[in-house]
Amino acid sequence: MFGRKKSSTLEWHALESESQLKKIITESEKQPVAVFKHSTRCPISIAAKSRLERRWNIQPDSLRVYYLDLLAQPAISQQVATTFGVQHQSPQVLLVRGGKAIFNASHSDVTVAGIREALNLQE
Repeated sequence: MFGRKKSSTLEWHALESESQLKKIITESEKQPVAVFKHSTRCPISIAAKSRLERRWNIQPDSLRVYYLDLLAQPAISQQVATTFGVQHQSPQVLLVRGGKAIFNASHSDVTVAGIREALNLQE
């Protein structure tokens, strides 16, 4: 439509190993990285994931997004909480920059607007 900014499709990257978690820390030195912790059995988590996918308008070159299935990867989920010094929640999104969590939100606070604000991205 005329006058509307082109939206971007959310590109999920599976987080399935501790080595990937180390890679995220390294990646975050060059570009912000997000980790979305998701429970496939939780209606609140399913709603948060759907909300992100429907409203996503962040370009892939601005933010790489990892998807962590909490039920399939409980040890990695705990490692994320320990590594970044945040309390485990589900659903939860963390933004990592410079190897540190600069933002985290859970439940209904998992929003594209919150992520954009934390990254200082203009609408």
